[in-house]
Amino acid sequence: MRAARTRATREINEQSELGAVYMRTLIRAQRRLGLSVCLVACGALGLLPLLFAIEPELGKVRVLGLGLPWFLLCVATFPMLLLAGWFYVRQAERSEREFAELVERP
Repeated sequence: MRAARTRATREINEQSELGAVYMRTLIRAQRRLGLSVCLVACGALGLLPLLFAIEPELGKVRVLGLGLPWFLLCVATFPMLLLAGWFYVRQAERSEREFAELVERP
């Protein structure tokens, strides 16, 4: 069991073809996760101008003394970004854990 674990780790450390496949898999998963979180966060922010262009009456709504567009951009954006960051870190750690289990598997 220990020999299999060190063999997979050695493949990565020695940068062999198998080790490169392991690393590409991890990097591909991390890249896909990062791009998807970025796409969702930027997409949500990018849709706000479209929403207010389609429905101009929403721009006149006031929330806590601010116009709705300013409220969404200045106040509501930060919790959304924090949530996106939390989700990304959680999923990235899960991906790394699964990678470590794969490498250490006998």
